[in-house]
Amino acid sequence: MEVTWIKIPYMVLGSILTGVRTILVLMYNLWFLQSFKIWTWYRRMQRGMKVKHIKQNSYSFCYFTQGKPGAQPSILMLHGFLFNKDMWLDTLENIPEDIHVVCVDLPGHGATTRLLGDSYAAADQAERIHEFVECIGLDKNPFHLVGFSMGGLVAGVYAALYPSHVCCLSLLSPGGLRYQGGYEFVRHFWELNKSMSVESNHLLSSLKRPSEELLKLGLYHPSLFQLQLLKGYLLEGSLQKSFFMKIFFDLSIRESRYSLQDNASKIKAPTEIIWGKCDKIFDPSGADILAKAIPHCQVNMLDRCGHFITMDRPQKSAELILEFHNSVCGAKKTN
Repeated sequence: MEVTWIKIPYMVLGSILTGVRTILVLMYNLWFLQSFKIWTWYRRMQRGMKVKHIKQNSYSFCYFTQGKPGAQPSILMLHGFLFNKDMWLDTLENIPEDIHVVCVDLPGHGATTRLLGDSYAAADQAERIHEFVECIGLDKNPFHLVGFSMGGLVAGVYAALYPSHVCCLSLLSPGGLRYQGGYEFVRHFWELNKSMSVESNHLLSSLKRPSEELLKLGLYHPSLFQLQLLKGYLLEGSLQKSFFMKIFFDLSIRESRYSLQDNASKIKAPTEIIWGKCDKIFDPSGADILAKAIPHCQVNMLDRCGHFITMDRPQKSAELILEFHNSVCGAKKTN
């Protein structure tokens, strides 16, 4: 009995300290998230980006643009999972301002509408992007479509479904391919998909650590700045944990999981593949798979580069996108 009474104060103190620690962590995360948002806003202002919103059917799309439509085809950029349109800011620093570029938050991401009742499989996302394209008038002329990771999967399916709208296609380490082995991290999520519902508390609590590991794995040699940047995206995404898991699961269903490879032969536009040689998220052998399946395809493998190409090699990847754009569309003539 005496021992029990001695333990009680320590138990109370432990509970208090745990509560204080939790509050401090929440306060720090809130401060960090607000700082991240302010820093992102500043970077947009530096590039002269103005955020716009446009509504089509049940979706309100959030996007920003650089330049104005002109003689050269426009460029539409689709971001990766857990990211948003701002992931392209480093890339845009290396693309001339007179080229019209549109960066959009994919449905379910950033400030674009998210609806729990809808499917976010690759083909459904491609159809919604087509609605966005029509809504802003980008369908008047064929455009250059660029997609990274999940955005690459959606971009490839889009190019297969709407070939007349795409004059050329750039895929940066895209998803949607079949691999012999695969990665333990991805298999772990697929096992969760089979065994748990989106509403599962255990599933939600298990999201944070795998996401952090995914972000670290995605960089060739992560710097403190890069990790802080990724933490900002992760904290934004953590506010919608259950929804992001729904998107992941929708993309992972059998009809969607390999949809880029299943539709690759239907892609008619000249295509470039950019892949990091040190990618630990999606196997770099995917570049060869696509090169064999897509007609008129060229491959660029980047040294010292992981999965997050626009962070590891922003200048080089932008140069490759721009060179490909000019080679297919023709460099803009100066008077």
